[in-house]
Amino acid sequence: MPAPRPHPLRDLVTTPLATAVDTGIDKMLHAVREHLGMDVAFLAEFRGSDRIFRHVDAKTAAPIQAGDTLPLDQGYCQRVVDGRLPQLIKDAAAHPEAAALPETRAVPIGSHLSVPIRLSDGRVYGTFCCFSFMPDVSLTERDLQIMRVLAELLADQIDQEMHAVRLKTQRVDELIALMDRGQPCIVYQPIYDLESRRLAGVEALARFSSTPHVTPDVWFNEAAALGMGPKLEACAIRTALAALGTLPNDVYLAVNGSPGLVMSGALPELLQSVDINRVVLELTEHASVMDYRELTEALTPLRALGLRIAIDDAGAGYASMRHILSIEPDLVKLDISLTRGIDADRKRRALASALIAFARETDVGIVAEGVETSAELLTLQSLGVKRAQGFYLARPRPLAELPGAMTPAQPMAAPPPRRKRVL
Repeated sequence: MPAPRPHPLRDLVTTPLATAVDTGIDKMLHAVREHLGMDVAFLAEFRGSDRIFRHVDAKTAAPIQAGDTLPLDQGYCQRVVDGRLPQLIKDAAAHPEAAALPETRAVPIGSHLSVPIRLSDGRVYGTFCCFSFMPDVSLTERDLQIMRVLAELLADQIDQEMHAVRLKTQRVDELIALMDRGQPCIVYQPIYDLESRRLAGVEALARFSSTPHVTPDVWFNEAAALGMGPKLEACAIRTALAALGTLPNDVYLAVNGSPGLVMSGALPELLQSVDINRVVLELTEHASVMDYRELTEALTPLRALGLRIAIDDAGAGYASMRHILSIEPDLVKLDISLTRGIDADRKRRALASALIAFARETDVGIVAEGVETSAELLTLQSLGVKRAQGFYLARPRPLAELPGAMTPAQPMAAPPPRRKRVL
């Protein structure tokens, strides 16, 4: 199989054992070193002509550290694998080939145990070793057997981690290929001013053409799990922003972005060559924010240039309230879970009415999304909603097919009934 072509995003896939294996290996090395009474225990990976010390446990200051690299032709490891040195050496000075090695005197090495780590495909991953600075004639074959058993356990864990990394590499490659093919493509859903019935804005929505077909949220969740979420979001936003040159000057463009995208620092470059006053960044309600201060500091210079912030999916969960209070957005979008069936649900109307009143009190705009029936639209208008989007008004569509106004068949709201005054 040919090696995967170089790509900067592939660096997101970690090297096995560099970060993927947990502290269980360190605990294992420590336990073995203590049990055998040795000074140093380590796990080394063979890489080409070098060996890399992935894990090191030492009684005191050790001559090697995790991450150190030495040539394979130096030291004991390769010689043990080749059979030139025995796996158990009680006194290195008494073994002619070991005694001749510069490391035996320089470290110094008094006694040494080393076993190969063989993976399920027969390859030698590296070695699992212990050594002491002084000879130890009490070491036995039983001690060596303990090392061999633990080496098998390490090999199983390394096999699992390598399999996980291969799968991750494959998934990253799929995402890279997707973006290289110009994905995602963008469709636009109209956002209407309900008083003028004219187009006020459009929301850019990502769509993926892939086999098998999966919904956009699956791709974005996959990218986030792989550490590529901001990259995929930036790719979608970059494509979406091209629409600004075609849309009427009084129509804004809403793009979706996570707090992770904001924190990645990618937004200033994306927005530097567009009319930022016509861009609204919709922050998803579902993404958790660990540090609102850091997030607002990242947004402040962009907002000073004219970027508006919307809280998406408001009402869908507790996090939306924290977003609204901490970020102080320009717009709040009522989630479809509030708007769907609002005409027949008193609790939905009450919650939507509270959010609308809050927005009015704090000079925040309200957009209702997910409007699917005339009854929902009429109810939202009667509650004071001025802008809305949804399948009843217009479905997402390519830029060239965007309508400029609501259709004549879509009703305007009757004025809300006047309440009788109680004296």
